[in-house]
Amino acid sequence: MQTFFSGKTGEADKQMLKNLMALIIVLSGLFIGSLFVDFVQLATGKGFSGNAVHTYDLLTAGGKTWVAYQEPKVSVQVITEKGCSECDPSEALVWLRRVIPTIEAAPIESDSELGQNLIERFQIASLPAFIFSPSVADTDFYTQASSLFDIEGNGYFFDMGKIGLPVGKYLHLPTISDNDITMGPKDAPVKIVEFSDFQCPYCKAFQADLNKALKDYPGKILFVYKHLPLSFHPQAENAALAASCANEQGKFQAYADNLFAKQDEWSKSVGTQKFKDYSWRFGLNGREFAKCLDTKKYQDKVDADKAEAESFSISGTPGTFVNGTFLPGAVGIDALKQAIDAELVK
Repeated sequence: MQTFFSGKTGEADKQMLKNLMALIIVLSGLFIGSLFVDFVQLATGKGFSGNAVHTYDLLTAGGKTWVAYQEPKVSVQVITEKGCSECDPSEALVWLRRVIPTIEAAPIESDSELGQNLIERFQIASLPAFIFSPSVADTDFYTQASSLFDIEGNGYFFDMGKIGLPVGKYLHLPTISDNDITMGPKDAPVKIVEFSDFQCPYCKAFQADLNKALKDYPGKILFVYKHLPLSFHPQAENAALAASCANEQGKFQAYADNLFAKQDEWSKSVGTQKFKDYSWRFGLNGREFAKCLDTKKYQDKVDADKAEAESFSISGTPGTFVNGTFLPGAVGIDALKQAIDAELVK
């Protein structure tokens, strides 16, 4: 039996055949082109084809080895300051790339419009500062350290000070108010603000050097004592409250020096009786002192000092500002005087 086609149907079949042939030619060209790209890139060592990238996790070309990561690409805005050598983010970026190898960093000047907006938006206290893109949330590092990030909109701020990396420059300094424990003239050219813990042995050593420095620069230093009782020192907070009560009666330095001198004694005690016993030695009104201590009159001030220390990522004691210079730990008399002299020259 024969089948007859109309002329119109025959034209449609011819067009379909032409389209099919064109598709075959295009696909063949793409296949051959891919092979050609693979061959050229392999021969010249100047790149990899998509086929190679999808097939291998380790590729070498031009003397470099390229490794595939499962992590997403993570962009990070690095806020720094031109001319501030301490603000150089290189050390921090080396560490970050160890934990997030797919980082792509973009520097931003702190005095630029974008830099100022980011500093205000995330309430950044120090440089360098690092603002990550949302893709950081898909990394293993973020899964383990999400509590160290502050999220605002589509930005993830990571404070390097929280993991102990040195701060390059603080953008603002601790506040000094009438509620603070101070010694020296308020208009002194050098202001030393110390965050300290009476039960800390390093603070005890540093305080001896600090007292010497205060005597060697009469009238030139305003000293401000701020409390940072560490959680693993069980009597440190009671000592801080007691010292504040002594300050209320104008006897802070004598009482504080005694706390450091008797550190081994009261640190082994429980409760507040030892601190009350000491009050009678310095002409304090013992009853008023005991009432002040029992009611924890200065608890809010101690808590405010701790919160301020946290805002500067100070987690250890002593932590001391000499004007804008930060000295971590018990630095010693020479380093302390060097910092003071540098500020007096300014």
